[in-house]
Amino acid sequence: MFSLLWFLIIGGLLGWVASLIIGRDIPGGIIGNIIAGIIGAWIGVKLLGEWGPTISDFYIFPALIGSIILIFIVSFILKLMHKD
Repeated sequence: MFSLLWFLIIGGLLGWVASLIIGRDIPGGIIGNIIAGIIGAWIGVKLLGEWGPTISDFYIFPALIGSIILIFIVSFILKLMHKD
């Protein structure tokens, strides 16, 4: 149980830091940050491999870069959808 909670906290922090770096917020608040962090970590590891320090099975640098990529793509798509 504690492992899952730690996993969600680290995912949320990664999503939040990525949104601060890129200067765009992900929709959904805390839940959106958790999802962006977890999916971004998966994307980052698939694109960049497993390297760097780890926290709760997250490779921090690839996860952060993957989260930045994900938030950029989502915000770009949302911007295109709301453009009238």
